[in-house]
Amino acid sequence: MSVSSSKDKGPAGKGRAALQAARAAWGKAGVRREAAVHAEHTGDAAGASESMTPAESAGADTRGALGGGAGTQARSRQHGGGDAETHGLRSGDADTEPHGSRDGGRDAETYNVQAQRTTAGTQNLRGVETGTEAEGVRDRARSTPTSGKEDPALNSGPAEAGVEAHRMRGHGANGQVNGAGVQAQSAWDRGTGSKMPGGRVGSPGLVAKERSSMGGSGIVKPHGTGAQVHSSPGSDAGAQADSAGAAAAAGGQARAESAAALAPAAARTKSRKRLLVVASVSAAAAAVIGLAAAASWVRGLDISKLSHPLPEPGFMLDVNGERVAQLSSSKLVPVPLTQVPENLRNAVIAVEDRRFYEHKGFDLWSISRALLRDLQAGSMKEGGSTITQQLAKNLFLESDKTLTRKIKELGYAIKINFTYSKDEILELYLNSIYMGEGRYGVEGAAQQYFGKSVKDLTLEECALLAGLPKAPTTYSPMKNPDKSLERRNLVLSLMKEQSFISEAAYAQAVAKPIKLSPPKAEDSLQGRHAHYVDYVMDEAQRLYGFTEEQVLTMGLRIYTGMDLKVQQAMEQVYADDSLFPASQGDQPVQSGAVVVDHKTGLIKGIVGGRGKAVYRGFNRATELKRQPGSSFKPLAVYGPALERGYTPESVLYDGELDIGGYKPRDWDGRTRGQVSLQEAVMRSWNIPAVWLLNEIGIDAGLDYVKRAGITLPAADRTLSLALGGLSEGVSPLQMAQAYGSIANQGVLHQAHAIVKITTKDGQKLVEAAPQQTTVTSPANAYVMTTLLQGVLSPSGTGQAAALEGRPTAGKTGTTQLPATPEFQAIGTNGSKDAWFAGFTPELTAAVWVGYDKTDKTHYLTTGSSVPATLFREIMTRSLQGVPVSGFPVPEEIRRAQEEARKKAEEKAAKEREERERREDEAKKREEEREKARGKAAEKQEELRQKIEDWLGGNRDE
Repeated sequence: MSVSSSKDKGPAGKGRAALQAARAAWGKAGVRREAAVHAEHTGDAAGASESMTPAESAGADTRGALGGGAGTQARSRQHGGGDAETHGLRSGDADTEPHGSRDGGRDAETYNVQAQRTTAGTQNLRGVETGTEAEGVRDRARSTPTSGKEDPALNSGPAEAGVEAHRMRGHGANGQVNGAGVQAQSAWDRGTGSKMPGGRVGSPGLVAKERSSMGGSGIVKPHGTGAQVHSSPGSDAGAQADSAGAAAAAGGQARAESAAALAPAAARTKSRKRLLVVASVSAAAAAVIGLAAAASWVRGLDISKLSHPLPEPGFMLDVNGERVAQLSSSKLVPVPLTQVPENLRNAVIAVEDRRFYEHKGFDLWSISRALLRDLQAGSMKEGGSTITQQLAKNLFLESDKTLTRKIKELGYAIKINFTYSKDEILELYLNSIYMGEGRYGVEGAAQQYFGKSVKDLTLEECALLAGLPKAPTTYSPMKNPDKSLERRNLVLSLMKEQSFISEAAYAQAVAKPIKLSPPKAEDSLQGRHAHYVDYVMDEAQRLYGFTEEQVLTMGLRIYTGMDLKVQQAMEQVYADDSLFPASQGDQPVQSGAVVVDHKTGLIKGIVGGRGKAVYRGFNRATELKRQPGSSFKPLAVYGPALERGYTPESVLYDGELDIGGYKPRDWDGRTRGQVSLQEAVMRSWNIPAVWLLNEIGIDAGLDYVKRAGITLPAADRTLSLALGGLSEGVSPLQMAQAYGSIANQGVLHQAHAIVKITTKDGQKLVEAAPQQTTVTSPANAYVMTTLLQGVLSPSGTGQAAALEGRPTAGKTGTTQLPATPEFQAIGTNGSKDAWFAGFTPELTAAVWVGYDKTDKTHYLTTGSSVPATLFREIMTRSLQGVPVSGFPVPEEIRRAQEEARKKAEEKAAKEREERERREDEAKKREEEREKARGKAAEKQEELRQKIEDWLGGNRDE
């Protein structure tokens, strides 16, 4: 292959002529091209041409050598896009570079390739047939050069009129066009204009090849009387776009149809541009106005509270209005940031706000992520709040998740960020954030959990505290140590990920267990009556919607039904270990008790367990659920039986019983054939209770229990209901409330602790309005009371609960150990739960005793005597000094008793009258007999006298 160069300015001029001819053709078709084409022509530099064989000319994919010849550059700008370069490959030809921008696209270079004419005397081309159609790949075209060899005989004239540049869209397709009249077609796709300028533009056989963004090469191959343009993907440089153009030898016809289709698109493009400009200007103006309004609103926000962020504790008051407990177990102790360990600062930043020192109070990335998740969830669940936003929310806003609150939070955060430095914001946050267990601030939390100052915390302790603000109760190491450990380790991993700690420090810290130290003694009212306070907080949340944070920080005054005398009596009893059985192993015997005023439903005292009370710990008096055993019989069996006409004297069956495979046994293993209802209650026989429930129907028992305030699941619709064999169980609070209905003549008052809640200034926020329900008639309740009084007699099972000199009623209950191999050897010598529920005319109480976890080494052997004894001790101390009174007698019973008394008196009177009558009759008979005897004596005396007189007369004679 030889290369020669010559100085020639002709091609540049011919290229201009070809361009003018093409424009003339477009004009004849009545089309205005919207693409602005600017041609810059230079022609001084020498070019270089490369000689190729006809075979090479047909399919070569190499770029021709460019000399220093004259260059012509044409630019076409659309959509701010890229360039396309077209180089004429002929010695001395112009170097033409049309630049077309489409969609921000890249550069495309197009090289004119000329093929040689055949010797048949026609316009057929060796490389591109007349009518050649080239296909190009669309979108972001960046082409690679393709060179070919031109026929020198064709370099002799301008392009003919009617040349149409058409670039077909495609990807790896072959294009073949046959016929007279060569057409150069260029497809204008999305505003891309690619013309066919260059040396000898429009000469027959001219092929322009464009490489586009899909990569690959374009190859022109001869095929019969026409040519195929092959485009194949695969190159990293981008897809290829092939454009082929050739000028007709004479009378080429322009394709006006394709050109005419461009006019409406151009008009629409201009319209869209105008609308876009108007919309942009309007949006910019609205944004400026909105920003000005937002800035004014932010400036007006009051953040002065940041200078004194101390939460104000509330107080719980007893039934007499006296303060008995503080509703915050500590007060905030602020510390300067310099005393907060760097590990704690870094840990908080790592888990709460990793871009804290970079953003301006809000993090657009976090907000966008949270917004996306909220949209996916269909509710405001994600927060996306920075430390600054959390500080604003905690001090100035409610905790509800609404868009309004989020906007306010954002405004406060912006103002805080402009008012305080980042270190000041972090210090305020660390001193005011709620850390659980009633503690605010890192110093208080360090004292609460580790018993030391925050400055002395270790890395793993810092990580634990940093994990608490997200959910203080959920991640509390006192309540949920497993979750707390998991959260701590997550914080440590984030610190390692963000290069706050090394891999070695992470490995060492994550391997250490959580070690807590007991909190120190508090002030006089702090930590008092923890079990009662816990229930008050639960009730405030459950019934009135207060959050724990509000209860502890808003300075509320919560008036309760607590009787300090009763509460202290209960706490004293539970502090006396001699009243409880010795614990087996490392697990103590536990217990829970509740005392209520059955006439009002007010809870007088609560003890939720033995040992030191833990703030917000498990409350066995209100949260525990265990099977109640025989203490359930008055509610599930005997109560509804009295409503159906049974009396204490009714005879019940007490023999072998098998009802559908259920075979109850009496606790002494014996049967008596028949017993009275009164005896069955007093001695707690099981068979008569099950037999009686079967007689009246299980639904009757379930209905009575529900009226007594205990709703049971469907699984409890069995005959084991008679013996308290429940699937879930009940709490001491539920049992005390239910028994209170018996003590209160059949009327149940809903048990509650809170009377009212006010602000510190006395403004009433809520007031209790407890419901009352009629469980049974006063007469039936009174009869049940008399039956339960018999349980405490010397012959009853609950004699240990009897109060000296004070009427008392109640019922014992025990539950068997599970029928599993673990307890098979123990048999009936142990029990799982022991109960006593009872009442005096003044108070009702329920006591549970058992182990938190029953196993073969932890079970009860004392039966129900322990809870009965605890009941007696609690009631005796609670009622000390209270005058003795009897159980109220219902009017119905009173009338019945009066009628019975009258009948008895009448009967006695009649009997007395009859007796007196009989006595009178006897006296009369005796008098008559006496008279008869006197008359007989007189006659006898008279006869004797006569005899004596006769005998004396005879003697005289």
